[in-house]
Amino acid sequence: MTHDNTLDRRRFLVATAGTAASATLLAGCSASGDEGDESGNGGGDGDGGDGGSGAPDAVADFLGDANNYDGVVDETGADEVTVAVGPGGNNSFDPAAVRVDAGTTVVWEWDSPNHNVVAENVPTDWSGHEDFENGGFTYEHTFEEAGEYLYVCTPHKSVGMKGAIIVE
Repeated sequence: MTHDNTLDRRRFLVATAGTAASATLLAGCSASGDEGDESGNGGGDGDGGDGGSGAPDAVADFLGDANNYDGVVDETGADEVTVAVGPGGNNSFDPAAVRVDAGTTVVWEWDSPNHNVVAENVPTDWSGHEDFENGGFTYEHTFEEAGEYLYVCTPHKSVGMKGAIIVE
C-alpha cells in the first residue's frame, strides 16, 4: 500500500504544479493593459497586411519558405542595387527581398556555381537569366515598371532559393 500512496503523492504534486503554472500564465495574460497611452494612434501607416516584414502579401506568401528571407530591404533612392546569388555557397539570394524605385538597376552577382535567376510571377516581360552560371558572373536588369517581381533559382527552388524585387 505504500506504493499506492507514493503514486498518489506524485500525481498530486504534478497536478498541483500544473495548476500553479497555468494560473501564473493566465494571470500574465489578463493584465489590465494600463501601460498603453490610450491615444489610439499606434503610429502605423494603415497599409497593414504585410505580416511585419514590409512586404506585400503576395511577396510575403511567396517568400514564406525562402532561405535568408527576413523582411524587405529598402533600397529606394539607390540607382543600383546588388543581390548576391548563392552567397557563401548557400542556396539563397542576399537580400532575398528588396524594394527599389522604378528606374533602379539590380545587379545579381554569382558567388557560387550552378544558379540562375528565373522570373516566376512578374508584371512585365522580364524573364530573368535562365542560364546556369558560376561564381563571378553578373547579370543586371533595370526595372522601369512598378510591381512585384518574384524569381527563383530553378534547380534550388524546392529548397527555398527564392527572391523578390518590389518596384515602386
